[in-house]
Amino acid sequence: MGAALHTPAGREAARPCRHRPGGRWFVDETYVKVSGRWTRLYRAVDQHGQVIDLLASARRDQAAARRFFVRALTHERRPVEVTTDKAAVYPRVLDELLPEACHVDAARENNRLEADHGRWKARLRPMRGL
Repeated sequence: MGAALHTPAGREAARPCRHRPGGRWFVDETYVKVSGRWTRLYRAVDQHGQVIDLLASARRDQAAARRFFVRALTHERRPVEVTTDKAAVYPRVLDELLPEACHVDAARENNRLEADHGRWKARLRPMRGL
């Protein structure tokens, strides 16, 4: 399921800009079709719009969120601020993995990434998924 997203080439293709990730991360998940099946795609972008990491998962649960953050945190820079939606799993995972980071989950703060989901899906639609 979504093997292309888990390869280094897949992650590199998702990063159009090649600069060091910024200190503010916007994290969210959306549904995409992978091999004909609907799958959760976790994504993180920095304040410049650069994709930090992505993960395809069958579920939206604490284990998937933890797996995503562990992988995203392997990059050079740890965030000072993480903006998410109000999903209940994020505060627990962020307190465990990033206790020093400020967690923002206020209404409309994650609009940057929500808008980016639309652009991503517009690119995927002609390809009929991944």
